[in-house]
Amino acid sequence: MRKLFLSAALGLSLMLSAPSNVDAAKPIVLAEQGSFAIGGSTVKHSGVFSTKNFLSPEGQKAYGDHAYVFYQIPTKAKRLPLIFQHGGAQSKRTWETTPDGREGFQNLFLRKGYGVYLVDQPRTGEAGLSTEAAGDANPWAGNPLYADKTLFMLSRVGLFDGDEPKVFENSAFPRDAESINQFQRSWTCYTGELDNDINADALAALFDRVGPSILVTHSMGGTIGWRTPFRTNNVKAIVAFEPGGTPFLFPEGEVPEAERATFPLLGASAQAVPLEDFMKLTKIPIVLYYGDNIKKSDELIGPDKWYTELDMAKKFVAAVNRHGGDATLVELPKIGIKGNTHFLMADQNNQELADLMAAWLHSKGLDK
Repeated sequence: MRKLFLSAALGLSLMLSAPSNVDAAKPIVLAEQGSFAIGGSTVKHSGVFSTKNFLSPEGQKAYGDHAYVFYQIPTKAKRLPLIFQHGGAQSKRTWETTPDGREGFQNLFLRKGYGVYLVDQPRTGEAGLSTEAAGDANPWAGNPLYADKTLFMLSRVGLFDGDEPKVFENSAFPRDAESINQFQRSWTCYTGELDNDINADALAALFDRVGPSILVTHSMGGTIGWRTPFRTNNVKAIVAFEPGGTPFLFPEGEVPEAERATFPLLGASAQAVPLEDFMKLTKIPIVLYYGDNIKKSDELIGPDKWYTELDMAKKFVAAVNRHGGDATLVELPKIGIKGNTHFLMADQNNQELADLMAAWLHSKGLDK
């Protein structure tokens, strides 16, 4: 891995200034920072390349299906870094500055002494090169992306009154127009077909390069996370923020029935995997966090969708523990943390959630 080596002789250190709205925060001191591509494949086009027709694909290779990784390692870093996997139609921006300009999990965990690796999964964001064209089956694969109301509601931020977004009254999401604007501009189109196994291959390659680490996932990234320990032994724990939107994994012969969603396309799903693979999930501690406004509804697509996902998550946790694992599901409202949307790490109480996650890591002896 390329590293940014800072001159000890000159006493240099790379410092990130705290944002203006966190004046009391001390600068973050880094020992290393960098970026790289990981995983991926190439496809060669038939024919012979000619400089007279240099724009032709003939005889040329297409590179793609890799992940892009940006990393920062603080001085005196803890032994196990955190690898952050984003969710659907998102990018590593999920973990960066919040829509209202506060520190995101990237900085919050750097301050706690963890090295952080932010991933753009294959075929999206800064890993946009793909060896396959985006298919028509994925509505988020192309521009313009007419989905502001859909994605706002599915994320359980709130509803729309005509064209006016209305944040739920009990929500921890910021209500000002610029924060909503920043949120809507965080969505990322897919440049190729969505392939959970290609994503997991790239993520596993990252773990093999970095070494033993802790995986943090969000939403659709959950199914990528469940698959990654099948491919590498370096995943030492998984923290999953509202996993869902793609299949939960169960041993063959143990796939449960999904709770029916009012809008069938939005219902949770499950997929069978060999017991030998599933057992690898029982060898590491796992925690899942879910927020507020999750309920069965005939009208609200976000709460209704996540009602089915939460139900499937409970069945997944039960399956892991039934096979001797260590999985925990935390419904935040039940422990007094209220108002969280699907984007928990960006809500106004994200410091409280970061502290909660850090306490769980400490309880498992993963913060040394």
